[in-house]
Amino acid sequence: MSKRDFYEVLGLSRGASADELKKAYRAKAKELHPDRNADKPEAEAQFKEVNEAYEVLKDAEKKAAYDRFGHAAFEGGMGGGPRHGGGGMGGNGDFASAFSDVFDDLFGDFMGGRQGGRQRASRGADLRYNLRVSLEDAFNGLQKTIKVPTSVQCDECHGSGAEGGAEPTTCPTCSGLGKVRATQGFFTVERTCPTCSGLGQIIKNPCNVCSGAGRVQKERALSVNIPAGVETGTRIRLAGEGEAGMRGGPPGDLYIFIEVEPHKIFERDGAELHCRVPVSMTVAALGGDIEVPTIDGGRSRVKIPSGSQSGRQMRLRNKGMPALRGGATGDMFIELAVETPVNLTSKQKELLREFESLAEDNNPESSSFFRSVKSFWDSMKG
Repeated sequence: MSKRDFYEVLGLSRGASADELKKAYRAKAKELHPDRNADKPEAEAQFKEVNEAYEVLKDAEKKAAYDRFGHAAFEGGMGGGPRHGGGGMGGNGDFASAFSDVFDDLFGDFMGGRQGGRQRASRGADLRYNLRVSLEDAFNGLQKTIKVPTSVQCDECHGSGAEGGAEPTTCPTCSGLGKVRATQGFFTVERTCPTCSGLGQIIKNPCNVCSGAGRVQKERALSVNIPAGVETGTRIRLAGEGEAGMRGGPPGDLYIFIEVEPHKIFERDGAELHCRVPVSMTVAALGGDIEVPTIDGGRSRVKIPSGSQSGRQMRLRNKGMPALRGGATGDMFIELAVETPVNLTSKQKELLREFESLAEDNNPESSSFFRSVKSFWDSMKG
């Protein structure tokens, strides 16, 4: 049986670009993969045919020979390579090699793809630091120095992990790729090199200070700028201030999580502040001015209307918390708490009784109502 045209196998016309070839090949490979076509014995042969076609057409030199001479460009129908000296794909061994390309194309993004060299030195871990600040500090902002236990680059080997800062040598197991492959039938399994742990390099003489890690434990002092307006849950990122990477790898980041401590007077709700303010009975009844503390350390004068009751709220504009990312300052709300006098003198009691009598005269209907209630309770006690 004569071979089909390679372009026909991939469903393309001659002159197709490299991207079109790759796209068509990936679609066909997925469609005809033997694992997905267990009930179709012909799928395996078709799968091989697709791989054979792509193995030729993906190579510019082989493609040029095929476009000019067709199948005749390859001796033995792919066994001996192009007439002008190129190699071909023959036998099961080359098929497994071709399938490794399928594996890379289909799963390259997930597995890391073809990297063409050793993996980068591993990045250091990110760190978290919990920082408690007062409400006043959250209002004003502050510059604070914190001490963070972390891993830093080893000064002895300059992060290389090798004694005297010598350069590591290429791993003999993976030849510097950081990965090794094992072929099993149609499948090529790729895993991290066990000798170098994926770094692609090994150290013959480890540094006696860091034992080859390229980093050591140390407590670092860092200056942190806490902006005005932070609240519990605010996260501040310090790039590159996390742990140092292994063997000269890039450092991680440091994340500072803010917790604002509860305040004795104020309760916070976003940019708003709330507080309860005690007011004497006479000021609540007659009205007057009082002074209330503010979060900036000052005091504000507030006018209390006559006849104010407990629970009444009053707003002080722009006396709340600043917005973290710009914008207007919040407001402060005060809630009046009318105080009942205690430990009255005889004179004070006499005056209150006189006040009560005058109140009854001014509001006889209310006095009648309260006398009826008192009579009812007296009858219940009897």
